Amino acid sequence: MITTSFPKYVAIFAIFIPCVSALDTFIAAVYEHAVILPNRTETLVPKEEALVLMNKNLDVLENAVQLAARQGAHIIVTPEDGIYGWVFTRETIYPYLEDIPDPKVNWIPCTDPQRFGYTPVQQRLSCMAKDNSIYIVANIGDKKPCNASDPQCPLDGRYQYNTDVVFDSEGRLVARYHKGVESTRQKGSKCITMTWKQRVASCCQN
Repeated sequence: MITTSFPKYVAIFAIFIPCVSALDTFIAAVYEHAVILPNRTETLVPKEEALVLMNKNLDVLENAVQLAARQGAHIIVTPEDGIYGWVFTRETIYPYLEDIPDPKVNWIPCTDPQRFGYTPVQQRLSCMAKDNSIYIVANIGDKKPCNASDPQCPLDGRYQYNTDVVFDSEGRLVARYHKGVESTRQKGSKCITMTWKQRVASCCQN
């Protein structure tokens, strides 16, 4: 991925994908952009500063989502680390993480943003999906508390996951995929059962 200070180029590819188990075809858009990176990743920043950076990348994503929807796409797959970048330590990535609930809770962050605490990134992704009637696959960070009763619980009392999420065309969180645990002993990835659209999106990202 090319990185510059400002995302001057967004590439969107529309793909017609046959589906043997549900609809005959659907259109998937896959895109990359030049991620706006934080000035420093070795220093812990306030969550407000982290959100400013993420919103800049979400602005780019929103333009891509709108363009994909106008071109008839049913789902858009966004790049890994496309919202906050990379090269963080375990400690300095923390302000960029949100608590991502189990999709079984039936949650639309766009219309109920305070239900699970501070979740501005999930709220914005949900609204993008809802406002443009499109599925969105995005890569963000999840955090989950743990305690001493868990022998694998890190010393800081939390797990941090590199996570893919899927919001449906109504803005509902419908899938959460923990790709791994950051800076801890690795556990097997956890995946919520996915629909055919979500499975295709997962294949596009991997």
